[in-house]
Amino acid sequence: MANNGFQYSLNGYKTVDTEGIKLFVLAAEKLNISAAGRELGMPPAVASARLAKLENAVGADLLRRSTRKVALSTEGAEFLPFAREILAQENAALAAMGFGNEHVAGTLRLTASSTFAQQYALPLMPEFLELYPGINLDLRLSDMELDLIQGSFDLALRDSVLPDSNLKARKLADDRRLLCASPEYLAKWGTPKHPDDLCSHQLIAFKSQATINLIGPDGEQGKFNPRAPGNRLIIDDGLSYKIATMAGAGIAMHALWSVHRELSEGTLVQVLGDFRMDAEPALWLVYPKSNVLTAKVRVFIDFLLERIGNRPPWLEGEAVTPSEVD
Repeated sequence: MANNGFQYSLNGYKTVDTEGIKLFVLAAEKLNISAAGRELGMPPAVASARLAKLENAVGADLLRRSTRKVALSTEGAEFLPFAREILAQENAALAAMGFGNEHVAGTLRLTASSTFAQQYALPLMPEFLELYPGINLDLRLSDMELDLIQGSFDLALRDSVLPDSNLKARKLADDRRLLCASPEYLAKWGTPKHPDDLCSHQLIAFKSQATINLIGPDGEQGKFNPRAPGNRLIIDDGLSYKIATMAGAGIAMHALWSVHRELSEGTLVQVLGDFRMDAEPALWLVYPKSNVLTAKVRVFIDFLLERIGNRPPWLEGEAVTPSEVD
């Protein structure tokens, strides 16, 4: 089944084909019309003509051209999110019509924790790219959260469901948070028996970590407050956070997915194991509610659920039932 693009009506009297819109989106991302045309199999002259036809249909110059560079015009920047939505609608329609893996195409923009990606997602990427040769991945990896909508991302991996009504979320896997320290630190400072003992210990804060409420087996309550006076270390990178804990800098709250190997090897030791967070976290795949769940996003979510979510290594084979939140 060939796909030569759909046609959409603009203002009730002009139509544009989605190949022209696809060319514009690629040109906006690459800031190069010829390179965008080559990716779509168009000679430079054909690409320029196709883009001019689109601009005539919308009644505005979408790209500013010079002999040295291409830039988005004001109108182009305003039209770009709508252009992406049109392509998303087309992809969803084609997926519903039964197109296979070889027809799932496009660039998928993902933002995720660099620490999680390094341990679990990146080793899987060669397999995904082989399964879906039409998909390109644009990964923006940072332990500082990037804005999903402002950054025009298709998908984000988060360790909590953000309180944003414009987002939907699919659970990737359950997780736990636990307090850890190195054996050397505990030998020097002693092992806390109750959360109240933490006030006499060095605590390490991760990013803007606020006070975390802890609950004991009998409902007894306590707090982990790494920003209390006397605590001197704040780290915004997950791997560095773990390294500092292993080096003996203090007691830290870690995700089980991050430290389960170190716990089994004995290079980190859990403390206050009878106490848990009052709200156990999970890992979520988050996407804008306004977006159609395109074929490229759908197959990527399904891939991660199958390879990671169904058998999270940090949960020792416990199965996770996927769920969706909006």
